[in-house]
Amino acid sequence: MADDKVISYQPTDGLTYDPEDPKYWDKRALDKEVNRVFEVCNGCRMCFKYCDTFPSLFKLLDDKYDGDVRKLSAEEKTGLMDACFQCKLCEVQCPYTPRDNHEYQLDFPKLVHRFEAVKTKEQGVPLRERVLGDPDGTAKMARASLGMANAMNRVGAHRWFLEKLLGIHRDKDLPDFAQETFSAWAEENEKIRSQPGSDAVLFQTCYVENNEPQLGRDTLEVLEKNNVKTACLKGLRCCGMPAWEHGDLDALQEQAKHNLALLMPHVDAGAKVLAINPTCSMMLRREYPELVQKEDRPAALRLAAAVQDPGEYLWQLKREGKLNTDFKSTPGDKVAYHAPCHLRAQAVGFKGRDLLRQIPGVSPSSVLECCGHDGTYAMKVETFEASKRIGERAFNGMKQAEAEVWSTECPLAATQFAQHAGVKPMHPMSILAHAYREDGFPKRIEPKPANQSEAAAPTGTESKP
Repeated sequence: MADDKVISYQPTDGLTYDPEDPKYWDKRALDKEVNRVFEVCNGCRMCFKYCDTFPSLFKLLDDKYDGDVRKLSAEEKTGLMDACFQCKLCEVQCPYTPRDNHEYQLDFPKLVHRFEAVKTKEQGVPLRERVLGDPDGTAKMARASLGMANAMNRVGAHRWFLEKLLGIHRDKDLPDFAQETFSAWAEENEKIRSQPGSDAVLFQTCYVENNEPQLGRDTLEVLEKNNVKTACLKGLRCCGMPAWEHGDLDALQEQAKHNLALLMPHVDAGAKVLAINPTCSMMLRREYPELVQKEDRPAALRLAAAVQDPGEYLWQLKREGKLNTDFKSTPGDKVAYHAPCHLRAQAVGFKGRDLLRQIPGVSPSSVLECCGHDGTYAMKVETFEASKRIGERAFNGMKQAEAEVWSTECPLAATQFAQHAGVKPMHPMSILAHAYREDGFPKRIEPKPANQSEAAAPTGTESKP
């Protein structure tokens, strides 16, 4: 590239990641930043294995445009941005981020969100994105079908119709909808606490609320075993990531405002907010403060400071010597642990995995590759096959552990492994809940003799049928 065409790596006057800034919505300002960031990424090339965005960008620049990012067409730029599925791993890897206080102030996932938000504001929200962006609404309709939705999702003709109507791939295994929501169960069992005063509030997430309530029950059981006074709230909504994934800022802000109104009385009274799904904890902790309406930002900042992963919270108890290690059964020595991308993005470590090591005999092996599910990416006709290809390294890594029990904090990753690797991982909270039960796993843990020192680990024995 000739010297007079060199693009500076320094931020342009179009840089902003704040939707309250008018230039956020300025297409010309956005295009300046897209060109600059593509130029930086092309010069760096550290990110090449996460999604198809970067390999496709580098190929276009190498094979077609002689390295000049300004020759990329509008359609090509849109294709590159649409290939990003917001795993956030490029931001974790990138040395030029605001997180690192680097002068380039480069945050590729946020740039993609901005690009998608501008496109959505101009073109509207398509039907498929409205459906996928509202998991609570979809689940409500599914429950009204009295189980018919679950049955029909296994019928080939229906899945063909769903693919043609909504673009949801006919071969994608879709999670069942629970007839009873987690919050309905919590209310029946007197777990709902609307008044502040608890140690923690459970943000069960829309997936646990609508699809897998048992995961919420397991998490509560573990917290109660550790004497954590935990409040469940009625009326919490989806964190907003499915809507924001498609650039629907209005829907995100509406859901955030609702959740803030329910959570803040507890947060301001000193409670932690424990989000079961890492995507949701990432949204509450990292995205809300920068994306909610201006009047909601002070509250969002206070919420962000209170948000934790359940494993993160329990690990703090362990450091204080308060963790209950009275486990009654064990999954055995081999457990394959998958680290969710959105947990890595929060830089809080893998405390769920570390807690599993507190169960006698357990020695987890870790897999850090992306599973390829990535929100709704694995569900769509145009990206279903790519999601399998991208997840192949993770599938193989988990298989190579040769473990009977697999684990991950991400429920959607669990569905991806179940479909493409043949084993559905358990959430670390579910493994801990089972380990506290005598019949949780086949291998029982013998109680310590009265004179046995705390340092000696009990041995596991096979339970009788």
